[in-house]
Amino acid sequence: MGVGSDFPILSTIVAVPVLAAVVVALLPRSRPDLIRNVGLAASLAVGVLTVVLAIDFEAGVPGYQFVSEHRWIEDFGISWILGVDGISLFLVVLSGVLFPIALYGPKVHKDLKSYVAWMLVLEAGCIGSFLSLDLFLFFLFFEITLVPMYFIIGGWGYENRVYASVKFFLYTLFGSAFMLVGMLALVYLSAKGRAPVTFDIRELADRGAVAGNTARWIFLAFVAAFAVKVPLFPVHTWLPDAHTEAPTAGSVILAGVLLKLGTYGIVRFGLTLFPQAAVDLAPLLLTLAVIGIIYGALVATVQKDLKRLVAYSSVAHLGFIVLGTFAFTNQGLSGSVLQMVNHGLSTGALFLLVGMIYERRHTRQIAELNGLQKSMPLLAAVFTVVMLSSIGLPGLNGFVGEFLILIGTFVTHRWWAVVATVGVILAALYLLWAYQRVFHGTPTGDNVGLPDMTRREKTVMAPLVVLIVFLGVYPKPVLDRIDPSVDRLIDHVESRTDYRQPPVAADLGRNVRAAERGIAAQRAAREAEGHQDAGEDHGGAGEGGGEGEHGRVDE
Repeated sequence: MGVGSDFPILSTIVAVPVLAAVVVALLPRSRPDLIRNVGLAASLAVGVLTVVLAIDFEAGVPGYQFVSEHRWIEDFGISWILGVDGISLFLVVLSGVLFPIALYGPKVHKDLKSYVAWMLVLEAGCIGSFLSLDLFLFFLFFEITLVPMYFIIGGWGYENRVYASVKFFLYTLFGSAFMLVGMLALVYLSAKGRAPVTFDIRELADRGAVAGNTARWIFLAFVAAFAVKVPLFPVHTWLPDAHTEAPTAGSVILAGVLLKLGTYGIVRFGLTLFPQAAVDLAPLLLTLAVIGIIYGALVATVQKDLKRLVAYSSVAHLGFIVLGTFAFTNQGLSGSVLQMVNHGLSTGALFLLVGMIYERRHTRQIAELNGLQKSMPLLAAVFTVVMLSSIGLPGLNGFVGEFLILIGTFVTHRWWAVVATVGVILAALYLLWAYQRVFHGTPTGDNVGLPDMTRREKTVMAPLVVLIVFLGVYPKPVLDRIDPSVDRLIDHVESRTDYRQPPVAADLGRNVRAAERGIAAQRAAREAEGHQDAGEDHGGAGEGGGEGEHGRVDE
């Protein structure tokens, strides 16, 4: 299964939901089944394309693949540049998995047409952000995601939805203003007296035009926007409100995909464009990450609303991702990238399950829920698996990412890792305690005789449970594609700064790279012997002198 070298798969993945949103907008409101089917079909098509992308992605290659590059606004050096590497690949796949689930699973009780259209626009914005290699293009997609999520929370949320949506909008817009100023400053300074203006992050990274205090200030401007989106303590307060008031599908996408724009942005732009500033300010960000881990876990423990508990657990789990990022080790950064995917699966699944409970009981108050395991044994079983994944039980996906993050952080920032480990213990405390109160005991009142999972709900949860177990038991195919890009980024940081990994981390990284080079060499030898045509399919040059779709790999 694959795509031809001339097929613009990345541009297609971004364009399909946009075109589908236009089609949905033109359909009559009197045809809700048609509206739902068009939206679901488009989202499934994107999901299939992301799977094809992952299958065709060459493991062991650290550069960007499937690059699509076209001039857009030449006078300002702005181009349509899309590309994918091991850091962004599985975030794109995650988006392709979660959006069809969000569209198919939770019920929509009003204005289906607008809801589906906004969800499709949000999908295009999220995936476009993960694929953009042009700073202006990234900023455009990054801001596009703000509008549909604002309307989804405000239009289809719960009682305090207007307050939550406005708070979300203002926080994110305020952070984005800093990034816009920083982006323009970076582009101007990189071109001043030396080179043409460009927003291409590959070119900007190679130039390394800003340094010292200037780089630190611009880095902080970018981090301000991404910290709000993560969200990182202390700019996290919009998240619990947004999650609590958002409809179920909105919470799934917010936790599973949208928050990853912040953690991904820090990795892709913060470390790539400002390596020295990132190293200099790492202690500050590590401290904020650890505070977020402990604070989020402690506040989650005392929550009375089950959905709000899951929301605060996100604050804690996302702190682990930031922790691994600024450990500056191969293990820590690989764990962070993997944990972005793991958190999207586990927390997205938790929000779906909480939504199923709410549809039956019309309350999320833990004190009003008890003994649900008696009437809903299958839902309780699925909740158990997902909950244990979020805790980080060995054998499930959450363990792998957190283990890599903690071991990678321990070798460079020992005490931060030690304190962060307390967050793992607290996660077990608040999730197991909540499960005990909600599912154990003898059901009383309206908790008696509740229907178990429907066929539709089983269909929605099945792929998430399968992925949770698969990534916990056999994460190697994912890590094989993540590690080369992570190694290249760490090498980039080391080449531009005085920072060096401790020998134990560096040796492991070198061993992994050597094994990957051996695998790549064996694959190339096999292709040379009997599959010459396959080489042409995957290596043909695209337009622009080798910069067409699927035709360029940036080393």
